[in-house]
Amino acid sequence: MRKNSLLKIASIGILSASLLAGCSSSSTATDTKKDAASNTVSIEELTKNAKAEGVVTSVGMPDSWANWKGTWDDLQTKYSIKHTDTDMSSAEELAKFESEKNNATADIGDVGIAFGPLAKEKGLTLPYKTSYWNDVPDWAKDDSGDWMVGYTGTIAFITDKNNVKNTPTSWKDLENGNYKVTIGDVLKANQAQFGVLAAAMANGGDEKNIQPGVDLFQKLAKQGRLVTTDPSLTSLEKGEVDVAIVWDFNGLGYRDQIDKNRFDVVIPKEVSVMSGYATVINKYAKNPNAAKLAREYILSDEGQANLARGYARPIRTNVKLPEDAQAKLLPNDMYKNVKPVNDQIAWGQTTQQLLDLWQSQVLINVK
Repeated sequence: MRKNSLLKIASIGILSASLLAGCSSSSTATDTKKDAASNTVSIEELTKNAKAEGVVTSVGMPDSWANWKGTWDDLQTKYSIKHTDTDMSSAEELAKFESEKNNATADIGDVGIAFGPLAKEKGLTLPYKTSYWNDVPDWAKDDSGDWMVGYTGTIAFITDKNNVKNTPTSWKDLENGNYKVTIGDVLKANQAQFGVLAAAMANGGDEKNIQPGVDLFQKLAKQGRLVTTDPSLTSLEKGEVDVAIVWDFNGLGYRDQIDKNRFDVVIPKEVSVMSGYATVINKYAKNPNAAKLAREYILSDEGQANLARGYARPIRTNVKLPEDAQAKLLPNDMYKNVKPVNDQIAWGQTTQQLLDLWQSQVLINVK
């Protein structure tokens, strides 16, 4: 279920030296006061209040996704904050916040970036900017801190070398190949929709013009080369997938769980699209300080390294990752032609158009 709507300090009275050291010079760690959007609370006071709450309840942030387990374990060890999660999609998370309101059973959630503005629009969010505010690019955060991206996903190809002789490294390779391409369920899956967007970008389109991507997959469908079921660990392990279009962190996770030598994971070299997953703190949270501290820790060096160990690319580019975390990621030079979605509103409108285009132009040609 997780993210197919898509795809998530020593015990102290003050913040640990390691967390403070994680701030770059642009992140004024010595100035611990937050602005009005963050309730003007210092990190020391936030930490004290969070420890007093002693628990944080999340949705859509299970142990197995992006190594959230590392962060929850750290919060328990360093702050004595206990954690529970209920796995659900981004849409389900917001529906839960909205339906429960003052009877909230969740404090924080991790949603696809498009759901961040929606959560704010619905009045469901509690702003908090964190001391790493200046280290997060503008496209990846709300101006008031109502949502903040913690890690990114970039559309990649995973290729089973047992089935495909020449690994595709570009959209042109994919178009001219003789193997089947698994895109997933574009009508439901966030990952699949971004796959179509990346293909559109490679052929002159963008978040406002998805047609070039639809055209590519229509061509593959007419050739009998398109598979529209979701790629999964099981289908890859069974050899049922030749090439699949997936988030980089999913591809790397599948590869390492099955056989690192059997699969290639690459970012298409012409262009690919980057998206992010953002934390949203429930306006009605019973443990708001613990939720804010969780976001603070997610953006710290330690929290970003935890995400990297789950194959998720940290949003903070100035983080010096430990060797074991860096080794989980693809080389940085693969990302030189990767672009984010800068207009989330336009992309939200385009995804609705995509559903109709996909049914009328692609699915009717699937053989």
